[in-house]
Amino acid sequence: MQSPRNYQTEAIIIKKTKLGEADCILTLYTPHLGKIQGFARSLRKTKSKMAGHLELLTHSMVSLARGRNIDTITGAQTITSFLPLKTNLELTSYGLYVIELVNQFTAEHIENHALLQLVLETLERLCGTNDKELALRSFELHLLDSVGYRPQLQQCLSCRTALQPVNNSFCANVGGMLCPDCSRTQPMTSVLSVNAQKVLRLLQGDDYGMVSRLRIDAELSDELEGVMRGYLRYLLEREVKSAAWLDTLKTQTSHLTP
Repeated sequence: MQSPRNYQTEAIIIKKTKLGEADCILTLYTPHLGKIQGFARSLRKTKSKMAGHLELLTHSMVSLARGRNIDTITGAQTITSFLPLKTNLELTSYGLYVIELVNQFTAEHIENHALLQLVLETLERLCGTNDKELALRSFELHLLDSVGYRPQLQQCLSCRTALQPVNNSFCANVGGMLCPDCSRTQPMTSVLSVNAQKVLRLLQGDDYGMVSRLRIDAELSDELEGVMRGYLRYLLEREVKSAAWLDTLKTQTSHLTP
């Protein structure tokens, strides 16, 4: 049975590519179609009625018409605008980091409803929570879980023994933790404090509510960010572009803080 020519789907706009003088190709992440692309004619013209509903980081109901090579977007209506992410430069950088990771780690047309829910929850948290860094670490761990790269944080991946509450090491190329003895044989490891290991396990175990009540100082936050960034870089075999902008803004903010 042939698919209908016109269809609707909710979607998060995760990438926008300019085409010609006024057109765009949008990358959408949807609940049942996975990642898809849509052609948006004249989207960059000032009179475009759809432009506000098809901004990056917007959750919208999108209407499309099937095409030979790419489907055409014929209409859009905002469901959630996540306005704070668009009116605060630092929050924008956090949001762009989230959607870049989604784009990098997903192939087209593979349904992953749980991932869409994760993105929506994360964008909501970034709009409201105090600890944006923790929201990102939680997102990174659950994204990796969702796409098949869940890091092993409970036992040593070499000798298979349960990890003791000591400074163990994370090794990106084995996909998780190594005990002190086994880490000596691996050149690419990051030593993790006991507290960092605890927080990562709590986040991985869906315990964001509990972790969000913890007081995480700057040193621990940097440690968590370092190990997750290193693992993501290893998996993608490249830097995450938006991470550099995020870092620049953080540095500027810290210089402004008295």
